[in-house]
Amino acid sequence: VDLNPVSRFTLHQNFPNPFNPQTTIRFDLSDADQVQLIIYNAVGQEVRQLVSGFLASGRHLVTWDARDAFGRGVGAGVYVYQLKTTQSSITRKMLLLK
Repeated sequence: VDLNPVSRFTLHQNFPNPFNPQTTIRFDLSDADQVQLIIYNAVGQEVRQLVSGFLASGRHLVTWDARDAFGRGVGAGVYVYQLKTTQSSITRKMLLLK
């Protein structure tokens, strides 16, 4: 039994922010669902997909190591992370300092 049920779909601000060399992204799912968590650069190009699949309801943590889909380090700057489910999506900004 979950003693702390999640009642809302929430994407929290990454921590730390600004960050270097890695940051943690936390999100809450009120219902089990198909989920995608994607990092985009400042011009909207996909940098890396951190999560893609079915997740249970509850709290989730994902760490991003400032690397792209090919394992290459990305440059300093503003990045956007977007959490999408079959019902909705939320987007937030983060800052990578080098």
